[in-house]
Amino acid sequence: MPTTRRQVSKAVTRLSSRASQYHGAVTLYEATGSAQPSTSRSPSPKPSKRIKLEVDSKSSELSDLSDLSDLGTPSKSLHKTLRTAKLEDTELEEDTSSRVRSKSSKKPKPIPQSLDTPHPAPPRWKEAYDAIKIMRTQTVAPVDTMGCDRAQHNETDPKNRRFSTLVSLMLSSQTKDEVTDAAVKKLRTAVGGTLSIAAIISADDATISDAIAKVGFWRRKTTYIKKAALRLRDDFDSDVPKTVDELCSLPGVGPKMAFLTLHVAWNLNLGIGVDVHVHRITDRLGWHQRSPKNPEETRLNLQSWLPTELHREINHTLVGFGQTICLPVRPKCDSCTLSSSGLCPSANTKSAKSPRKRKRQSTSDLERKSGPKVDIAIESSEP
Repeated sequence: MPTTRRQVSKAVTRLSSRASQYHGAVTLYEATGSAQPSTSRSPSPKPSKRIKLEVDSKSSELSDLSDLSDLGTPSKSLHKTLRTAKLEDTELEEDTSSRVRSKSSKKPKPIPQSLDTPHPAPPRWKEAYDAIKIMRTQTVAPVDTMGCDRAQHNETDPKNRRFSTLVSLMLSSQTKDEVTDAAVKKLRTAVGGTLSIAAIISADDATISDAIAKVGFWRRKTTYIKKAALRLRDDFDSDVPKTVDELCSLPGVGPKMAFLTLHVAWNLNLGIGVDVHVHRITDRLGWHQRSPKNPEETRLNLQSWLPTELHREINHTLVGFGQTICLPVRPKCDSCTLSSSGLCPSANTKSAKSPRKRKRQSTSDLERKSGPKVDIAIESSEP
């Protein structure tokens, strides 16, 4: 059996290395001189193993690595370099695709403004609403001094005033007005004294989070505020949009925030801002044929029959009423004139006894019904 011999080229291939412009930890290798394969190679019974490198043609830095496939088995460091480089290229592609998706021509579903079948106006609603407005003038509520309309007072630039209003509303969900007001002031100071879109974009997440740490869901709101600022810069000329649908396209912004933003920032009355207070109080007053499942259902019901001129003020009126008298737990029905006038079907004028007092009373009743008291003594045989 004849022996086969393999001739090896004496040409020397040199490699040059350079750092990737996309990632400092990635080293790219290039062949400065290509080896000329010998044409007098004897046929071999076993084909030589050749490594096929899958290199993305989109990356000009990685395309040069294909020349290394003829140099034999790459070292472990080269394998690691290739994997890191390909991962880097994949991340870049994912980031680009996400940006393309965010600018998709597909429009979001518009916010509904009316019901197919209008909700009828409840009886005597005007009497009840007028009575609430009178009670509101007698007590100062937190919303009167620390509501979203106050957030813009420390700003002079119109765009910053509108943005401050939006930020205040984004922070207000699941948060009391006192906490929201303090968070807005602290955030303004943390980003340099002016609550602007550019200042929020320049600030790091830790700075924003530290300023708003006392509001509900502050981690999530940090992300929402930062992403909303970027969207406003890129898509709305660094300003707050003037439509409900555009506002609701921002991360962390719902219909309530959108309508209130338009009320305060743009002086536009395009709908009712329904929060938990408006949702709760209108249900207690019996203004709905059936209890609404969520604030959006409440809004559509109210917009069916409530006069348009009241759409803007009803939020401020009922929020303050809910903060001072019609509380979520143990409402002050004794202080509400709707109870005595029969305008609130949910009124309960009897002050409920605390559970502790009821327990004591039941214990004393048990003692009275148990008969005479019996004393038991142990007799001792000792004198």
